[in-house]
Amino acid sequence: MHAGPTQHENALELAFGRGALAFTLPPGAKPTVLRKAALPKLPDNLAAIRHAFDHPVGAPPLRELAKGRASACILICDITRPVPNGLFLRPMIETLLEAGIPREAIIVLVATGLHRPNEGEELAELVGDPWVLENVRVENHFARDEAAHVDLGPTPTRGTPVHIDRRFIDAELRIATGLVEPHFMAGWSGGRKVVAPGVAGHQTIRTFHSARFMEDPLAVQCNLVGNPLHEEQLEIVRKVGEIHALNTVLDEERDLVFVSFGEVIASHLAAVAFVEGATVIEAPRRYHTVVTSSAGYPLDKTYYQTVKGMVTPLDILEPGGTLIIASECSEGFGSEEFRAAQERLVELGPERFLATLTAKTLADVDEWQTEMQLKPMRVGRIQLHTTGLTDEERRITAVEIVPDLSAAIAASLARSGDNALAIIPEGPYVIPVCRERQAAA
Repeated sequence: MHAGPTQHENALELAFGRGALAFTLPPGAKPTVLRKAALPKLPDNLAAIRHAFDHPVGAPPLRELAKGRASACILICDITRPVPNGLFLRPMIETLLEAGIPREAIIVLVATGLHRPNEGEELAELVGDPWVLENVRVENHFARDEAAHVDLGPTPTRGTPVHIDRRFIDAELRIATGLVEPHFMAGWSGGRKVVAPGVAGHQTIRTFHSARFMEDPLAVQCNLVGNPLHEEQLEIVRKVGEIHALNTVLDEERDLVFVSFGEVIASHLAAVAFVEGATVIEAPRRYHTVVTSSAGYPLDKTYYQTVKGMVTPLDILEPGGTLIIASECSEGFGSEEFRAAQERLVELGPERFLATLTAKTLADVDEWQTEMQLKPMRVGRIQLHTTGLTDEERRITAVEIVPDLSAAIAASLARSGDNALAIIPEGPYVIPVCRERQAAA
């Protein structure tokens, strides 16, 4: 674990859209830049992917798994995740074809959860390889289409209703693919999460996004032990039956640094074990000023996804301090349901808004992101620098909008009387922790 202070430079950058947003610090500022630990890039991506297929975790090699199967369904994450699908989909599908699975019986299914579908040019960008679109079916999951799901009955521990996309259930070979990175509720993304919520029905998703899960102190980033969301996801994949997974880890340049394949739970844990030491970064103290991002494109396309970047650095924000986040929000706010939840937050205030949630068994679609925004609002002052929201959308963010990032930082330092600040260029992909604070807790 490592935290790198800057070399006294005043000009810095945050991930923003498809590029970077430059800002300057006032004289006397003492920045600490928190980044992932450097991970060696793989010298040959295709060789690494084929090696993962041939040396899986807790399963036979992919070519053996595929033999004798009549059909296959490969799950991919939607456009909100920068998964390198263009690297692995073709070699994976070619392996299935060589093993005898008919081309027409292979489907790539976009695990949208309750997000909108990815179509047209966006779908081509997501898949990343024209060969895939030309050779197999690529379709979207629709969580609200109840007839498209199989009811597997409730989970044994917490009674979550389990409805999973029929195309995945009916496939003889089921493969989830994704990116393993910190997730602010489920601990880590990827693996079992691509199945649920990825291709789950709205009843399933809305149950484990309800307040009894969201307000659980163990439903936090980088924690799988006792995390109710993770535990429910494990029970769901066990109900589905045999599932395999391809897991990727990327560095700050979005280059591949790790890939694993195998049984869905075991191969996911192998990726978590690899990435955890590089992602959870120890900070020397807490700060009155924390400057972060929404990790740039594609995560900062909407305000909905931006909330993640407000939650992940909370361990190093001094109570009463200022958290400043930059997010392009190039696609605007997010869903209509999220917009409605934010309007209720502004109208009711945080305490009354939360009170309306705790009585519900099923969360309203996307209101859980508003609920997560309450967490940073309880700790300190939240400021947003964006170029992509209308005046009305800015109002219902329920946070303070700052047009000039450099000026906002200078004002926060002056307000606190503390010249030290933390800068997290890659936003929610880095989890800063303050050991002193945890020891005192």
